[in-house]
Amino acid sequence: MKATYIDYSETNSFSKTLIAYINNQPELQSFAGNRPTMEGFEQQINDKKPFEHRDLLVASLEAQYGDLLSSSPRVAENIRLLKDPNTYTVTTGHQLNIFTGPLYFIFKIITAIRLADDLKKQFPEANFVPLYWMATEDHDFEEINHTKVFGKKILWDTEKVAATGRMDTASIRDAVRQYKGILGLSANSEKLAEIIDKAYLEHSTLADATRYLVNALFQEFGLVILDADQAALKKVFLPIMEADIFSENSFHAITKTSADLQALGFSTQVHAREINFFYLTDSFRERLVRLPDGRFEVLHQQLYFTEEELRQELAQHPERFSPNVIMRPMYEEVILPNLAYIGGGAEIVYWLQLKANFEQYGVDFPILIPRNSAMLTDDQVAVRIFRLDLTFKSIFKNTESLKKEYVRRHTKHRLTLSDEWMELNAIFQKIKLRTHKIDPSLSLSADAVKARLKKAIKNLEKKLLKADKRNHEEALKHIDGIKERLFPGGGLQERTENVALFYVKYGDQLFKDLYMYFNPLDFKFTILY
Repeated sequence: MKATYIDYSETNSFSKTLIAYINNQPELQSFAGNRPTMEGFEQQINDKKPFEHRDLLVASLEAQYGDLLSSSPRVAENIRLLKDPNTYTVTTGHQLNIFTGPLYFIFKIITAIRLADDLKKQFPEANFVPLYWMATEDHDFEEINHTKVFGKKILWDTEKVAATGRMDTASIRDAVRQYKGILGLSANSEKLAEIIDKAYLEHSTLADATRYLVNALFQEFGLVILDADQAALKKVFLPIMEADIFSENSFHAITKTSADLQALGFSTQVHAREINFFYLTDSFRERLVRLPDGRFEVLHQQLYFTEEELRQELAQHPERFSPNVIMRPMYEEVILPNLAYIGGGAEIVYWLQLKANFEQYGVDFPILIPRNSAMLTDDQVAVRIFRLDLTFKSIFKNTESLKKEYVRRHTKHRLTLSDEWMELNAIFQKIKLRTHKIDPSLSLSADAVKARLKKAIKNLEKKLLKADKRNHEEALKHIDGIKERLFPGGGLQERTENVALFYVKYGDQLFKDLYMYFNPLDFKFTILY
């Protein structure tokens, strides 16, 4: 593959707040931690508090992987390195999208892997482990129960149950069959189909299936995968859970931060609640709320606790308390020796709302890294783009703008009536002067006639452009084809298309090329062809 890069702002696809963060605008500096530069990482390492839970983390990972570690030597080595006080994680996280979901799932992981390796080159005395945090406690099943391959939607049609990571995969067989049926016949498609079979048909929960799938794709890069839905890990987080539920600290800190960001003109992504934890069982995940009488209710379950009963429940069953989007980042930083979090644009924006909350609990705030974004195409499409006198930058414009610009560049006719309008405008100046001499009030009538004529001239220009488009019909169809291919549904390819489209063509070389061309700290949109 070959690569070219453009600024994120030139894609017109990312928020004002993300662009401001990338550009290090002064207004946002107090909401972020150290900058995403090598100098920032040096400072982050120097400031990092000692991590006290290495043995627990390693034991948890080894138990989760089980026999899978014997066939994943580089992963096993990275897990072993986590016992070393000089080892740090570089973390990304995502929901358990079936079959990996949209391409940005893959891009997040490759960004983490490449950044960990870049840090090792810069700081050879330390170790850096790329880690994928599985959002196993998330319950938004509708967001992860489908994917699109070659434009066809594959749906896991079943009822959601509590946390998605705990869901039984017995009912996913039909979705697996549909997915495999689209892959075609080739060595790459057969390899991917075999991985999918083993992941979803030989593992009983979605968490275990996702671990197998992601490990099969990325084990040679040493990616470590963590499921934090575990009692022993929650116990480490217990003091913060207890303080936050009963004192509502995060609610106050994040509400103020959100107001401060909005006052500066920046958008916010998340809304803090008085209690930012769910009560989690194998059957449900429901919000925990405080009632006016001082009791605590698990919504929709007719389940109530006094304060004393809830404290006892926390102490005996910390695994039943699941952090929401506000507290999950802090849980992550408490149980990992983490330096950086890699997220999408919306994630970076909501992390900017969290720094004050981290500070009040004395938890290190990570460096925020926007994940690499990319568009994948091939030489055939690239050649068509260049033949149409377009560029990889220009194709981010909307389709109608591209067509108008193409026609204006290639027409044999003059499609504007600006010269004629200048002549008419001069005539109207004379008409206005004559009417004013006869009756000054008629000047307004003259202006009204002029305005109507100007509008008519503009409409005539549109008709000229529309008529001339017919002379370039074939080229304009090619523009439609390019836009449909690279922007499915009118949005970025990475937000819709599944990795299968490219894996069946490139195989594992796809991940190697992404690794080669992604530069995590350059913050450029990557186009690969």
